[in-house]
Amino acid sequence: MLLDLEQVTLRFAGNTVLDKVDFGVEAGTLASLIGPNGAGKTSLFNSITGFYRPQEGRIEFNGERILRRKPHKVTQMGIARTFQNVRLFREMSVMENVMAGMHCRTRAGAFGAVLRTPGQQAEERYIAEVAHECMRFVGIDEYADRLATNLAYGYQRLVEIARALATQPRLILLDEPAAGLNGAEKAALIELIRRIRDERDVAVLLIEHDMGLVMQVSEHIHVLDHGRIIAKGSADEVKNDPRVIEAYLGQEDEEMVL
Repeated sequence: MLLDLEQVTLRFAGNTVLDKVDFGVEAGTLASLIGPNGAGKTSLFNSITGFYRPQEGRIEFNGERILRRKPHKVTQMGIARTFQNVRLFREMSVMENVMAGMHCRTRAGAFGAVLRTPGQQAEERYIAEVAHECMRFVGIDEYADRLATNLAYGYQRLVEIARALATQPRLILLDEPAAGLNGAEKAALIELIRRIRDERDVAVLLIEHDMGLVMQVSEHIHVLDHGRIIAKGSADEVKNDPRVIEAYLGQEDEEMVL
């Protein structure tokens, strides 16, 4: 198991947000985490990536414990993520935003950067090469010199994914990547997610409200409701599970329809 969570419990001010969650992602798989609004999905992502610190349980990645490690340490270990609301450096170009993803892999340090040592120069060339390759992979290389926040929203999403890939992960967590995208952009996203796994051998864990996208791309689905995993399995198994149907009753967003 690449990512393994056991009995993970997270509380805020006496409220239980995650309740004894058991969860796992195999290497090289496409998995999704779904559930009604407020189920605890993003809190689970934040717990995996070090932004939240669960009070109980165990989280391991590639056999190493990562619970309570700082976010940049988790990234160094091979977990990258995007966010529900796009987070880009507003005054930086697309290229600079993607290069920022490489900070966890740099070695020359501040001293080398100031003196422009040969090691620093070689590292900068390598970072630029990786950034260009990641931009080409997601289809935004032609916008490298554009201010990232001036791009259309769908392209800003791709900048975030390229930046995550630049960290050279083994697992990428995508939080609502289809939010705000039109039909054509969603179709392209499905293809990109599959390519991330197939061409880069990176496992993908997806949070998404668009059930059509989830059912198309996912090999394995976990369903979270009120902080608990209530179902897991293939797309067909999950969409026909009475517990899942009950959890989604009353959802007004048509994208939530199973």
